[in-house]
Amino acid sequence: MLALPEGAGEGLNFGSAVSARNLAAMFMLYRRHHIIGLEGGILRVLLVEDEPDMASALAAALKRYDMVVDLIATLADAEEAVACNAYDAILLDRQLPDGDGLSLIPKLRMKGVSVPVIVLTARGELADRVAGLDGGADDYLGKPFAVEELLARLRAVLRRPADLSSETMRLGRLSFDLGNREASVAGQPLDLPRRELLVLETLLRRMGRTVARSSLEEAVYSIDDEIQSNALDTHVSGSAASCRRRGPTSKSMPFAASAIC
Repeated sequence: MLALPEGAGEGLNFGSAVSARNLAAMFMLYRRHHIIGLEGGILRVLLVEDEPDMASALAAALKRYDMVVDLIATLADAEEAVACNAYDAILLDRQLPDGDGLSLIPKLRMKGVSVPVIVLTARGELADRVAGLDGGADDYLGKPFAVEELLARLRAVLRRPADLSSETMRLGRLSFDLGNREASVAGQPLDLPRRELLVLETLLRRMGRTVARSSLEEAVYSIDDEIQSNALDTHVSGSAASCRRRGPTSKSMPFAASAIC
């Protein structure tokens, strides 16, 4: 039996006879809620694929599930499309005319674009999958694949809180990518030891507030670590020095924006 979610039938004209138009509308709602898993609204997807037959077939399949699909064939056009439109998900091929599709992901994250990215590619070897996931992809699906599996993976990535998977904290010219655990100043990566990176993250999370020394120690050390008397000061100084080396000292740096006591 076809069962609609509560309230999903609002606006439909139910009478003694159900018209073909009403049946079609009911089925669209059923697909949207039970197959796609949406709780309202229609997904807008950016499909970045340069192989014409694959692109048109996949776009047609997704549209059958009431998705809006923008089809793009190059990295340059994909960047422009993301700048001009809000997408719920990006489906990204790797082998594109102007480069590896993976190169698009860090560019988007640096701009604060947290839309989930699923890589769709014929390069499905273990090393390729690892490279894709380490490169920032939210999921990696090897070709050929079933549309049902792609829909399931879309549902999975859309359930993930964006702020846990791909949030980037920014302060002035400093950026901290929580998903990839990477920091940069003005786009230049900071090569920080693990504990200096933890110091930086803790201060950024508490910008504008006084940070107790004990809070920093809890963030940097495990309960089994033996803490030297000046060890934390060394980590704070090292992290601050690395930031300054990438540019002039400024009040926008977290060490100035947070007080340590």
